[in-house]
Amino acid sequence: MRLIFLPGLLVLCLCVHSQTLPSISEKEVSRIENILAADDMQGRQVFTPGIDKAADYIRKEFKDAGLIPLPGSKDGFDQSFTMINPESIEVSAVIDGSSIGSKNILVFSTASSLTVTQADRYQKVFINKGSDFRSVVFKYLESDQNVLILVDTSFTKNFTRLARYHMHQFEGSGNRILILTSSDPQQYKIQVSQKTKKQRLTNLVGIIPGKSKPEEYVIFSAHYDHLGIGKPDPKGDSIYNGANDDASGTTAVITLAEYFSKIQNNERTLIFAAFTAEEIGEFGSAYFSKMVDPDKVIAMFNIEMIGTESKWGKNSAYITGFDKSDMGIILQKNLSTSQFKFYPDPYPEQGLFLRSDNATLAKKGVPAHTISTSKMDSEKYYHTQADEVETLDLINMTEIIRAIGLSAGSIIAGQDTPRRVITE
Repeated sequence: MRLIFLPGLLVLCLCVHSQTLPSISEKEVSRIENILAADDMQGRQVFTPGIDKAADYIRKEFKDAGLIPLPGSKDGFDQSFTMINPESIEVSAVIDGSSIGSKNILVFSTASSLTVTQADRYQKVFINKGSDFRSVVFKYLESDQNVLILVDTSFTKNFTRLARYHMHQFEGSGNRILILTSSDPQQYKIQVSQKTKKQRLTNLVGIIPGKSKPEEYVIFSAHYDHLGIGKPDPKGDSIYNGANDDASGTTAVITLAEYFSKIQNNERTLIFAAFTAEEIGEFGSAYFSKMVDPDKVIAMFNIEMIGTESKWGKNSAYITGFDKSDMGIILQKNLSTSQFKFYPDPYPEQGLFLRSDNATLAKKGVPAHTISTSKMDSEKYYHTQADEVETLDLINMTEIIRAIGLSAGSIIAGQDTPRRVITE
């Protein structure tokens, strides 16, 4: 057991097992973090050269780490998909013989033209007075169903705010039509014409096949997109580097890929994923979740914003949805010889468990949790141009990555299986 002395702090090194496990070094963490958060990545915004450059870099790192593509992949580490961006729309409706103003109709569809009548037998969904407007709406906006959502006029303000919501959609998604009305229409004709733009997005996904349980998956993930370039701040900085959000998580995924590729002790298959489009709606992780059988996923370690100290200080992080499975308990058990501590999410009022890239698989029952240190009530550089490498504690961040690798040990070895999540 080796002790490291830092000014005012005694840290139990998580390299305590260095006789058998190669170290995750602060030098390597710093190298990757500085490249991902550099100005020449231009803030890694989707649909820009900056995110393409970041993807090229992650692709190379995955290859150098010894990962291989998912079985059946025709594009190497790339998991590409098409999003539809609606640019303009015209809509009209006649309900039970009366015309409805366009301000009372909302359409979420990828079709350039669409006509819907009662003969099409769309599923009717009612949002009655007193219902939870937000949860019902977003449940169906995330689905692929053809639905007619009838919204009671008591939700006029909510409906108006939703009309300002610009939503990219997966190519081939269902048609979701919302009408502000207090009636249950029996006869209707809704006509839609819109101009749309197709845009390509790419996740990067690589694996280390499991030795004895290759059909059981453990996922390590983070999103690599950020906000791009905006108006200059008072210092003249226009680049949203996203060093903490989420170059820190992507750095963790890459270094963990290197780590597990070296030690080769995984009985279960390890999947390493860098997701795109988290900042515009978590579309990368949502698409990934369509491509993987949730019944085969044993656990998901999503890593988001680990570059600053948590509210408990060094050698600590929190796990969102801690009470939704026993995964956190397993992870802490595996850290019993260290000073590192995982805590439950201290910001439950913010709903973080279902606000990050773990959400889609968690909703399908997977023990999918996000590990973070972000002080969500006081993270002053969050979504600002000042989120740069200089604001991070790379030594502490390295300890967090080591803790994640060590805590995952019994799960990747097939010895522990977290219980499934129930989200409703």
